[in-house]
Order: sequence, then C-alpha cells, then structure tokens
Amino acid sequence: MTDLVVRRLLVDMEQPIARHWCAGDAFRTALFNALSMSFPTGEQFFIDSVRNGFKELPPAQQEKFRAEVQGFIGQEATHRRLHALYNGHLDRLGLVNEWEARNLERFRQLEGVDVRHWLGITAANEHFTAILAEFMLRNPDLLGDADPRLATLWLWHSAEESEHKSTAFDLYQALGGSHEWRVKWMKRVTTLFLMETLRQTVKNLHRDGTLWQWSTWRSAASYLFGKRGLVRETYAPWREYFRRDFHPNQQGSSAAARWLRDHSDQYVPVGG
Repeated sequence: MTDLVVRRLLVDMEQPIARHWCAGDAFRTALFNALSMSFPTGEQFFIDSVRNGFKELPPAQQEKFRAEVQGFIGQEATHRRLHALYNGHLDRLGLVNEWEARNLERFRQLEGVDVRHWLGITAANEHFTAILAEFMLRNPDLLGDADPRLATLWLWHSAEESEHKSTAFDLYQALGGSHEWRVKWMKRVTTLFLMETLRQTVKNLHRDGTLWQWSTWRSAASYLFGKRGLVRETYAPWREYFRRDFHPNQQGSSAAARWLRDHSDQYVPVGG
C-alpha cells in the first residue's frame, strides 16, 4: 500500500493571475488553464469513485486500503479546493469554463452504474495525470518563472498525482474489474480527454484574442511535438496501460519524490 501524506501548500491563491502567466506564452497558459478548469468536478468524481469502491470491499480488505484511501481523498480534496480558487481568477480574466458543465452531465449519467466502471474511469484518468505529472516534473522550466506561485502549485499537484496513481487501479482490481473493461475505459477516456482539452484550450485562446496568432501555433507545435514535446514523451507510458500485466507502479515516481524532498519548505503536512 502507498503511504499518502495530505499536505497544505504554502501559496497565496488570493492574488490575481496574469493573463499569460506561463512564461508569457499564450498557448501553454491556455492549455494549463483548460486542465485546471476540469479539476474541481473531476477530482470530486475521483473521490466519490474511490470512496464508494472502498465501501464495496469486504471488511478485511477495507483495513488493507483504509489509510491509503483516506490519504487519496485528502490529497484530491486539497487539489480540488486550490484549483477552484485558481479557476475563480480565470473567471475574472473573462475565460468561460465550458468543460465543467459537460463533466457534471456525464457524471450524472453514471449514477447507479456499477462502481467498478467509476473506478475504471478514474484509473484511466489517474494514469493520464500521472504521466503528465512526470513530464512536468522532468521539465519544470517549461512553466517559466513569471509566476513562481503557479509553478509551485502545478509541480506540487504533479508530485501528489504521481504518489497516488495506483489507488483507483488497485481498488478496481480488488473488486474484480476485468482487463477488457479497463482497456475499454482507457480508450474512451483517451478520446474524451484529448477532445475536451483541445476544445477548452481553443476556447481560452479565442477569448484571449491569441487563437490566430502565428506565435500561438508555433508554441503549440513545439510544446506538443518538439524535442521535449508532451506527446512525444508521454505516448510510450500511455500505451503501457493496455498491457494485461500493467501496474502503475511499474512506471517511476522518482521525479515526484525528489521534488517533494527538495521543496519541503513549500508545504506543511496536515496534522504534522
């Protein structure tokens, strides 16, 4: 089992966010803002999935998972709260969060569905966030230094996503979730996640007035497909999820552990 620490991040989320806070780059800023817009509702769904999956376990297995589940819920609840504050600043910048409403409608349609499907969806999303997290932790300079507070927020969030990447997966397995449905949900989540990320990023750029600037598309091509491109670096670990013998812990978390060790002055363990 994974020892998950709930941490209070020492950043001031009351101060406004700059229009192009990510290294002065319109595309990267719009992309990260889009991802943040999905988090409050998404993180709540993950919390509900893990909590309800835990309740379905027999008592002996509940004791095995209890501490990890509590840590997972605590970490995700903290992420949800801070990204809600972040998104409030995006509202004030004139951006419109269309992803959130679509998330809520999809989650409503899942009410009453077997919790293993909820966990399969959560495990797939957690794999996406884990491989994105490792990419960000290996390439922290791509966040720029225009707003150290937001760089810290994203790297701390990444480190904790890497820490708890196996929780939903292990609950899914413990409840008898099949490999076939795990793969089906990853395919569906992949399509939906990429479509929604692109859609909200484009909407953000349109409202920002930078959608049709050449510099925006040049930045997108470099960030996604360049020498250290996001797609190039995450494709192989994404694909590993489809192996029958895959487990999230087969993929390293050393960058997350290193960041948490080297930046312990940026957070306080809750209850510590």
